Amino acid sequence: MSHTAHIPSHRKPRRSAPKTALRAGVAGGVLSTIAVAGAAGPAQAEPVTRTIEMPTITDGLSTAVAASAQATQQVAQDLRTQAQQNEAAASAAKAAKKAKAEAVRKAEAKKKAEAAAKAKAEAALRASRTQARTTLSAPTGGSPASTAVASSSSSSSSSSSATGSAASVVSFVKAQVGDAYVSGGTGPNSWDCSGLVQAAFRTVGVDLPRISQAQSTAGTQVSLSNLQPGDILYWGGAGSAYHVAVYVGGGEFVGAQNSSTGVVQRSLSYDPPSGAVRVL
Repeated sequence: MSHTAHIPSHRKPRRSAPKTALRAGVAGGVLSTIAVAGAAGPAQAEPVTRTIEMPTITDGLSTAVAASAQATQQVAQDLRTQAQQNEAAASAAKAAKKAKAEAVRKAEAKKKAEAAAKAKAEAALRASRTQARTTLSAPTGGSPASTAVASSSSSSSSSSSATGSAASVVSFVKAQVGDAYVSGGTGPNSWDCSGLVQAAFRTVGVDLPRISQAQSTAGTQVSLSNLQPGDILYWGGAGSAYHVAVYVGGGEFVGAQNSSTGVVQRSLSYDPPSGAVRVL
């Protein structure tokens, strides 16, 4: 037995025929494919066109856009409405201011006109009284000297104080000084001239006529130079007097003069009377 019988051989084992044939067939197929491709020659590749579809706006987004546009329009409309309202308010305020100024102007003009008419009426009344006194005094033929004497005599006689019923009449009319003058007024807080005289004499039980014309002839005619407290003074003619008052002594009288002054106490020189009657 050889010494090398058990030493393994280092040769590679031979491949089996079937595996070799398979590999040869694969290689041959690949080479055939390459040969065919080479025979066909180089061919230009056609461009590939791909269509990309863009996403469409969904219904929700469309609704949101529409709502936003509507909201913008509403805001614009609100701004226009507010501007119109502001303009209307400014115009109304301007018109109101102008109307107020016009009303004030008219009121002032009316007030001035009333004051002027009142002054004119008072001036006319004074002129009428002066004319009446001039007419009444003309027949007497008195001179300025005699008039002065009469005035002096009147002043001395006026210093006598009232007594009895005359004192009550004087006290009553003095208590009404400051009351309002109202045509047709008979008290207790507003009077006309004859209403005050009638009420004063009623306190002592004497019932006088209501109007000044009748009161100017209700008693005995007395001279203005011989007056006593409680005598009734009148302006105008006896029986046609347009104003009456009560002589209270001291050269003064109390009477309801007019709406401007009301019931006042005045000196005889303020508005000299035409005559006087004595009832008490």
